[in-house]
Amino acid sequence: MHPVKSLVEMESHLELIKQSPSTKGTVEMIVSRPITGGREVMDHCELNIQAGLVGDNWQTRWDKHTADGSADKGRQLTLMNARAISAITESEERWPEAGDQFFVDFDLSLENLPHGTQLSLGQAVIEVTPLPHLGCRKFGKRFGKEANTFVNSATGKMLNLRGINARIIKPGVVSKGDVIRKLP
Repeated sequence: MHPVKSLVEMESHLELIKQSPSTKGTVEMIVSRPITGGREVMDHCELNIQAGLVGDNWQTRWDKHTADGSADKGRQLTLMNARAISAITESEERWPEAGDQFFVDFDLSLENLPHGTQLSLGQAVIEVTPLPHLGCRKFGKRFGKEANTFVNSATGKMLNLRGINARIIKPGVVSKGDVIRKLP
């Protein structure tokens, strides 16, 4: 069992999270989910308009948000702020457990990235979708009940501490250390 941070400990990171770059940031980690529950940290990946992150199971796993369980293109990719996951767990080795494909040092707040905002991510272009990305039962089981309280609070939702959903607009390769940039 991993140590769980208190809500007070997590909230002590809010000012640092709010200082995340808002126009040009960095891809800190890329994670593929080749099978349900499986995680593979990658140095680089390919984003494909039809398949999503190549090698990830987004397209083939059951999606509870669609009537027939098929993949929802609005949830093709998930991004989480690296400072937010660091507030939740000290161990970078545990970041992949969150289930997101990209951890970025970038301001993912609703104010900075309203729905429809396009971002360059390495060679690819993605678009922020309006679908909420919130802490769920699995997230709470992995990081503790207070982690869900932290990301699902009013402040957590405004800052998108649990992350954002996005879809691929232009395919391309993304590597760890690449720039993530807000497009005009």
